Amino acid sequence: MRAHLARVDAVLIQAVIAAALSFAHLHDIAAAAGQDGWKAWAYPISVDLLLVAAWRRLRSGSSRAAGWSWFLIALVASLGANVATAGLLDLADVPAWLRILVAGWPAVAFLGGTLLAHTAPMRSTADEPHDDADAEALPEPRAELPGPPANPPARPQGEIPPALVQHARKIADDHRARTGTAIDATTLRARLGVPAPLAEAIAAQLT
Repeated sequence: MRAHLARVDAVLIQAVIAAALSFAHLHDIAAAAGQDGWKAWAYPISVDLLLVAAWRRLRSGSSRAAGWSWFLIALVASLGANVATAGLLDLADVPAWLRILVAGWPAVAFLGGTLLAHTAPMRSTADEPHDDADAEALPEPRAELPGPPANPPARPQGEIPPALVQHARKIADDHRARTGTAIDATTLRARLGVPAPLAEAIAAQLT
């Protein structure tokens, strides 16, 4: 536990030192570019706030391209100030292009901060709710109608069609002529293609 706290404390101390140095460098560049008084102190605050807003957008996982773009812009501004104050730039004679960049930075920072803070994250179409109208437009599944039974129920004996009885009688006469015996219900069923109960009822009428 103590080792973890010591490691955290060391990181925080290092972060505070780095932020203070970068803050001071940005202030010096702004002051050298003609931004005196409180305006020179506002520049490092603006750069750091843009870095924080861009980092929060990256952590949210949405619009990562915008987050990386503004994060790099703020990082270049911070690193540029650190490098420029390392003796590579004469702060007593700042070039015109640097004065232009410093003067235009507030507008750039305002644009970036507004876009990062107030642009709604993009959502995929899978997360969008569907309207009730779209749901109603979908066709409802049709209920399947039951098909005819494999074996239709046998008709009662009194409801046998006369035409079927007449046809069965011809088959029975032909069977007697060929075999010399009366036709049985099984053979009659096979010849007529009817259920067994119906064949037995027809055979009973033929006797």
